[in-house]
Amino acid sequence: MAASEARALERLLAGNGFAEKPVGLALLSGPGAKLHLASALPSRGARAAPLPIGLAPFDRLLSGGLPRGRLTELVGRRSSGRFSIVLAALASVTSCGEAAALVDRGSHLDPQAAREAGVDLERLFWAQPRRVKEALAAAEMLLSTGFPLVAVDLGLPPLRGAAPEAAWVRLARAAEIEGAALLLASPYRVSGFAAGAVVRMDGGRLTWMGGGAAPRVLVGTGSRLSLEREVQGSPRRAEMLSLTAADSLLCLPAAVPSHRPLRASA
Repeated sequence: MAASEARALERLLAGNGFAEKPVGLALLSGPGAKLHLASALPSRGARAAPLPIGLAPFDRLLSGGLPRGRLTELVGRRSSGRFSIVLAALASVTSCGEAAALVDRGSHLDPQAAREAGVDLERLFWAQPRRVKEALAAAEMLLSTGFPLVAVDLGLPPLRGAAPEAAWVRLARAAEIEGAALLLASPYRVSGFAAGAVVRMDGGRLTWMGGGAAPRVLVGTGSRLSLEREVQGSPRRAEMLSLTAADSLLCLPAAVPSHRPLRASA
């Protein structure tokens, strides 16, 4: 992470917020009045239980939600609903009054859609690195400051300049030391044996509405979630996740791209 970004993070934690948006780093709104010091965040002991994200199939698959102190890798292709799970995790933490951080290499975050998904933007720290190695450095720094959840979205392939496996081990170790939940969203497996759990999203079956002369509109998608790796030796299992488009999406022409989140139904 660049020195200017590090100084910006220090100002945030000191309660000063940002006067302007620095290059490569964005804060949706100044949380200085709510987040003063990293030491003010909940202690590790208070964060021992898994972090439920509010999507029943995902939470069941991981026996209650995202494990704290471990790296969970979420693998899914385009239109699989991967980023909707990231938004659900951010919403779960920030709606409870805690701060969360998003390292958004894929530039997928739409602030309006995130707010509609339940994310408290005043409690969200948003970094936009350009390279995978920069994303890892940002995530490690954010973990060390005490954020209870750090989500890293690597975007779409190709992932040029991918980090060596030792870098992922170091990142997972940082999550373990801080007792934080670390969610890594990637188009394909990248973290190797550093991941405590790996959830794969397959299928991406799209549901469309309309036909004939009427424009076709995307109204939902379905994915199969499968647990591929679990350190504690749990057997492999799978869940089905159905996502339906937000009501406002139904009013948009099919040719107009939308980044609105998808709502989940168990």
